[in-house]
Amino acid sequence: MDRRAVLRGGAAGTAVGALALATVLDGGTPAQAADRFRDLTTHRGGKGGYGSGSGLRDGRKMGDPVTTREEFPWPTDLTREERRNLEMFDVADFDVYSHQDWDRFDESHDQDVRVHWPDGHYTDGLDIHVEDMKAQFLWAPDIKIEVHPVRIAKADFVAVTGVWEGTFTGPMPDGKGGFIQPTGKRFALHMATIGVLNRRGVMEEEFLFFDQLTMQRQVGLA
Repeated sequence: MDRRAVLRGGAAGTAVGALALATVLDGGTPAQAADRFRDLTTHRGGKGGYGSGSGLRDGRKMGDPVTTREEFPWPTDLTREERRNLEMFDVADFDVYSHQDWDRFDESHDQDVRVHWPDGHYTDGLDIHVEDMKAQFLWAPDIKIEVHPVRIAKADFVAVTGVWEGTFTGPMPDGKGGFIQPTGKRFALHMATIGVLNRRGVMEEEFLFFDQLTMQRQVGLA
């Protein structure tokens, strides 16, 4: 890195210096700091062809990820811990949840995790959360999350958006002791997860967001 250029660069130079310091404090090298600044200033594209940071490249913006399967590239200024946290979220959704590998849920969730659901109720404990997840696969055995269009991480907070999809092919519990018969229709909709991590780096609190009415309309229940 050209230190003279940093000194001459005014605000840009200050940004490079701060980025270099942050990189070295994270265990990186000056060369890695230069790469991070180059990524930031050139908006080098990632999956889906978008530039990092603003999400723009050549004037284009993201379409509907439910249809396009697009993802913004990962932020370029993550600490090692923040990157690890986002990687953990990818594994939790793409591998553990989508493949029903329930024994691995403790890799991302604390045993006493509190999970907040879209309707306002919450549950305490990983065992209860896993049972809630299993119940979803009773009526849609092919449920999956394969993309995270947006990833955000800051210190102990992590947030991702996803595309939640599946097919209503099994009986759905109606909450009254009965079942709603399947319609065979597919659903695909936006969802979001916000996690608060504890000192062990797993979620002690999770907030889930999805539009249940949209899902019901797609599968023919509303």
